[in-house]
Amino acid sequence: MISVRPISPHEWQKYRDIRLQALQDAPDAFGSTWAAEAAQADDHWSARIAAAAASGTDRALFAVNGEAVCGLVWCKLSVMEPGVADIYQMWVAPTARGLGAGRVLLDQALAWAKSCGTQRVRLGVTVADSPAMRLYQSHGFAPVGQPEPLRAGSALMAQAMELNWGNSPAG
Repeated sequence: MISVRPISPHEWQKYRDIRLQALQDAPDAFGSTWAAEAAQADDHWSARIAAAAASGTDRALFAVNGEAVCGLVWCKLSVMEPGVADIYQMWVAPTARGLGAGRVLLDQALAWAKSCGTQRVRLGVTVADSPAMRLYQSHGFAPVGQPEPLRAGSALMAQAMELNWGNSPAG
């Protein structure tokens, strides 16, 4: 059974390992690259998780299957746009795909964002008929604007999507 829990500051190494695994497994799903993130020093990873845990504006979550971490999502309240949150780093390990980990991660991130008073949640997803795209659509996310390149030099396109609480099944 899949459960979801916040990432504790002392788990920065586990977070680093899962994040790097995600970037290796699904390089076309993220704006960042394995090479860029693997070059970061340990103090960067430690500080990133410690800052998130202390901020009150970030919620970094692990999906866990038994004792094994099998997924990740990061939800961040926008500082510049009150009432808006962004979802980043959504990923499920191949061994946990099809078990509902993505749905549980997204549900928990959205529940946290809603509890913080947000009215909109944004994310970006690579344009494809993919499980990720279907998951976001099933939660009420809709495309916003035109697709843009995933990252500089990439032929892949990313679509910004948005969920408005009044227009979604979760609302």
